[in-house]
Amino acid sequence: MSYYEVYRQYKSFPFAEFLNGVTPFDVRRALQKEQKGPLDFLTLLSPAAAEPALLEEMAQKAHTLTEHNFGKTITLFTPLYLANICENACVYCGFNRTNHIGRCKLTLEEVAREGKAIRDEGIRHIIILTGESRAATPPSYIADCVRVLKQYVDSICIEVYSLEEDEYRMLFEAGVDAFTMFQETYNEDLYPKLHPSGPKHDYKKRLNSPELACRAGYHSVNLGALLGLDDWRKETFLTGMHAAYLMQKYPGTDCAVSLPRIRPCVGEGSFPPACDVDDAAIVQAMVAYRCFLPRLCITVSTRATPDFRDHLIGLGVTKMSAASVTEVGGHAEKPKTDGQFEISDPRNVEEMAAAIRAHGYQPVYKDWEPLRRDA
Repeated sequence: MSYYEVYRQYKSFPFAEFLNGVTPFDVRRALQKEQKGPLDFLTLLSPAAAEPALLEEMAQKAHTLTEHNFGKTITLFTPLYLANICENACVYCGFNRTNHIGRCKLTLEEVAREGKAIRDEGIRHIIILTGESRAATPPSYIADCVRVLKQYVDSICIEVYSLEEDEYRMLFEAGVDAFTMFQETYNEDLYPKLHPSGPKHDYKKRLNSPELACRAGYHSVNLGALLGLDDWRKETFLTGMHAAYLMQKYPGTDCAVSLPRIRPCVGEGSFPPACDVDDAAIVQAMVAYRCFLPRLCITVSTRATPDFRDHLIGLGVTKMSAASVTEVGGHAEKPKTDGQFEISDPRNVEEMAAAIRAHGYQPVYKDWEPLRRDA
């Protein structure tokens, strides 16, 4: 069984009818349950649960659960783009192959300089990203970059194109320990319209990739939908169900979710969101995630504004990015290209750490490292 079979159970579910039928009583009943099922989770995502008094109750519950399971800590990380060469034509992305932007990939010497600069910033956890082009950035290139970067950082997450299980395992052996892949939208009918061509066009292959990373032994797997492409309540629910599926099937792997919103991007015009996803929606999604899955890690990136990110501390977030650059390189020297999208929080590591401390939390630059690698 794969998550696709779980998804199919909900593909024809009457989401709008259910969500609009939820009452405040239903929300409080779901919130009071110690073990929450799928429909309880969906109830917490309803318009009724967005009522200020109920949302405050959910936020307080999420705060308590987060401190109980994770303490008062926030792990910091930073992204490093190795390349922006892409074969996809995703309609919402600045890396779309039809966009007339500068394209490049880092040499191993440049990767080393970037790694040293990131280490000097104080960050020990990074996520490395590429455009989706197996020809330009094959798994062997990614592995070579990982080996270089392991000289400077302790934990490396990949966010690249879909790989085969043996390729994920090869990167694990090279030093990768975490995986991120956003399904973008779980709507199987909408998906091909947003990804009309390129390797990302394959909905099921992308959907199955997080499970392949779990099977390859990765310490952490991070999921997400790009909020704004379709109804955010439905997308949040299906992301949460994906996380629940992986957490039950692979208890040795930490599972995380992100809540990215569409941001303006370079190229021939930005993609207009299909629905509005305001700050209140992000808060509701975050606290609903926490109430449904108390041990779920939750990541918030610099797509959100500084003020809003600061207000999310204590509501469920466990990991935040800092000193973010969405261009290729950019930590050691001036970026070589345009960015994938515009960031909203430009704070460096020291500024982000100070903000976390100001809320009574401890910034964590390194929370773990593997002691050994099993073949």
